[in-house]
Amino acid sequence: MEKLTAFNKRKFFYFLMIFFVLFPVVHSDTISEYEKIQENIDKDEKRLVEIFKDIHANPELGFQENRTANIVDTEFKNLGYQTITGIGKTGVAAIMKNGDGPIVMYRADMDGLAVKETTGLPYASTKVGKLEGVDGAELPLMHACGHDAHVTWMLGAAKVMSENKDKWKGTLVFIAQPAEEPGLGARAMVEDNMYKKGVPKPDYLIGMHTAPIPVGTYVAVPGARMAGMDQIDVVFNGVGGHGSAPQVAKDPVIMSAIAVTSYQSIVSRAIDPQNAAVLTVGSIQAGTENNVIPASSLVKINLRWFNENDRNIMVNGIQRINEGIAFSYGLNKDMYPKMIRKGWAAPLVNDKELTERIERALQSNIKGIENLKNYPPAMGSEDFHHLVLDNTKHIYSYILVGVADPKVFEKAQKEGKPFPYFNHNGNFMVDLKAISYGVKIASISLLDVFNNK
Repeated sequence: MEKLTAFNKRKFFYFLMIFFVLFPVVHSDTISEYEKIQENIDKDEKRLVEIFKDIHANPELGFQENRTANIVDTEFKNLGYQTITGIGKTGVAAIMKNGDGPIVMYRADMDGLAVKETTGLPYASTKVGKLEGVDGAELPLMHACGHDAHVTWMLGAAKVMSENKDKWKGTLVFIAQPAEEPGLGARAMVEDNMYKKGVPKPDYLIGMHTAPIPVGTYVAVPGARMAGMDQIDVVFNGVGGHGSAPQVAKDPVIMSAIAVTSYQSIVSRAIDPQNAAVLTVGSIQAGTENNVIPASSLVKINLRWFNENDRNIMVNGIQRINEGIAFSYGLNKDMYPKMIRKGWAAPLVNDKELTERIERALQSNIKGIENLKNYPPAMGSEDFHHLVLDNTKHIYSYILVGVADPKVFEKAQKEGKPFPYFNHNGNFMVDLKAISYGVKIASISLLDVFNNK
């Protein structure tokens, strides 16, 4: 090649200067801004971890999240958000209007579970409480599903968005939702006229959930990601009596036992084997004394399904089995078992365009992050999308975020375990490094949705 003369070198240099002025590197400013935001999140980590530990040590059951709601409301107000409290009993909405643009909603659930914590953490819960509508002793409480992290991520993202109003335009809505665990909270907020009380209907809805996968990984995949769910109580009525004289009683304990074993044939013999469905009996409650046949018993059922036909097969099958047992016991129809339909959730189906947009933003802006695209859909359920299902627009994306220490996860894998621990178990824990990581994922997802409307 011909060597560059000094004159040609000068021309080449001037050409480069003109080129970069006219054609700047795409997204260079955005990337540097996102890096700065992540640095600030890291600086805020200590404060965020303290918020997380406090909420973790003080879990509250569904519709009883008064302390948590007060924390959330105070934090939002201090950040300049307009808040609306008491929606669906304990729900909180926080609104920030920032010019013309899309309305984006971000939701976090607040409730804990009646589970005894066994993690041994210095900030482990020792709280007790009572389930609403259930008589009896107080039960140990725990954040065994990561809702403490969900709330902390939301508050961290709220701070980021309030401090970076020059980087987005539109209306931001944060929802602190009660009672996700029984599947009632989102619907309760909507039925409490949330959208008539000043909460704007969103163009987009985003949510996140802890998963016992390594910190630094996440799952953002379009399509069906979580199963539909029903919570059903069945009350078997009988005739009480003395334990020594069952012939003059009609024993509801035996009715329940027969029902529980019969229910299992519904999935194994009535559902297409290629479809995923689950029927679980989580509780049988009857009687108090050894020598007394009670007058009634209670069976608590949980269903999981991905299509309405399978759902109907299970519900109708339960009804037929209940009535068949009552008939065999010679009960009058007014004493037939009662089915009480409680909370429910539709299958969660992530919007393709929104989810892929969020994934691109996360992959481009968070170093070392990995999307586990092959992570299968879960039989677990969510009700977060019920915040928008009845709206004209119901575009949403739900992201799973890894909260397990990578070394602990690797050890579990070597031992042949799929996870080191799992949700709803007393040993479930959130690695503290996941707190700032989750805030980064939430913040960048929100900023990208606002800037790529």
